[in-house]
Amino acid sequence: MPDSLTQLDLLLLTVAKSRRVQRDGIHFQGFRYLDLTLAAYIGEAVVIRYDPRDMAEIRVYHQGSFLCRAVAQELDGQTISLKEIIQARNHQRHQLHTEANAHRAMLERLLPHLSVEPPPAPPTAPSAAPASARVKRYTDD
Repeated sequence: MPDSLTQLDLLLLTVAKSRRVQRDGIHFQGFRYLDLTLAAYIGEAVVIRYDPRDMAEIRVYHQGSFLCRAVAQELDGQTISLKEIIQARNHQRHQLHTEANAHRAMLERLLPHLSVEPPPAPPTAPSAAPASARVKRYTDD
């Protein structure tokens, strides 16, 4: 049994991913996680652990030891699960795909009615150098 609730909580965070600390924090699942402690570890590889039911906070480990808790400011004060994030992204992707299909169908209806002339060919400039330069050969070669 773990000695404290913090250790128990750590044992329950089974999902671990490796990331590199950037100047503006740690990027994960489209969010940017920040903590003041991360400023000293820019460019370093770290391991993050998170709860898929609450993506507002991740725990950061450097070389096997706990470093800090980083928070996504976009999700601060909210509890959003990874499943909800994926569903929202899929919904948005589906909406964009539907809109693109509608625009494509409209273009296909309008294209036969539009008369589009091909652009004129650009004029070719005469070249100053001869088309094929020959290597000068001497009789001794």
